[in-house]
Amino acid sequence: MKTIVAIHQPNFFPWLGYFDKIRQADVFVFLDDVSYPRSGSGGMGSWSNRVKIAVNGEPRWITCPVRRMPLGTAIRLAEIDDSQAWRVKFIRTLEANYRRERGFASAMDLLEPLVRSGSPQLSEFNIAVVQAIAAHLGVKATFVRQSELEVSGHATELLISIVKAVGGTTYLYGGGAAGYQDDALIERSGLELRAQSFAPVAYGPPETFIPGLSVIDYLMRDGRKLGA
Repeated sequence: MKTIVAIHQPNFFPWLGYFDKIRQADVFVFLDDVSYPRSGSGGMGSWSNRVKIAVNGEPRWITCPVRRMPLGTAIRLAEIDDSQAWRVKFIRTLEANYRRERGFASAMDLLEPLVRSGSPQLSEFNIAVVQAIAAHLGVKATFVRQSELEVSGHATELLISIVKAVGGTTYLYGGGAAGYQDDALIERSGLELRAQSFAPVAYGPPETFIPGLSVIDYLMRDGRKLGA
């Protein structure tokens, strides 16, 4: 019997493709024990703490502030900077830009408690959000944290170690894996490779659709269970 495993960092209110990957997997592993990703020169911004939503009809970043930490610090050790009133600002931004959308009320019933009462640890916050939204969308998988496993290696070797540690036979990878994983090494390890092949479908009013935004945008404008 095949067991399909997907692996991804615990992203901040990720896009719809992230949840489609969960939908296609039997086991979804949060890659929380690798180095916190950084963009630019020394900045803390990454998909771990920011994502784009529609602001005045344009894609704009919405960010969770993170305390500065040394290079190489694991994602699971990143701390949210709650000295800034970002949670209140986050809620107000959603209200200002989505209050007229048909899914606003039900989306806010889900999102507001997650934002206001989330953990001060970034990875724990993100994992709780992902699991809650996945359940709301009818997406099921067994969730595991990398930090709970006895695994080793870097890059592709780490992926192989994780898949085998959770009893996987098949590694499900997304489009962003190109240039990171070694397909031949995975196949030599005895694992099967499977591409996610997710293609975003327009939702909501055609004139408002912007591909690649946070799942928040989908919840506000559509919100149907995935595959429904």
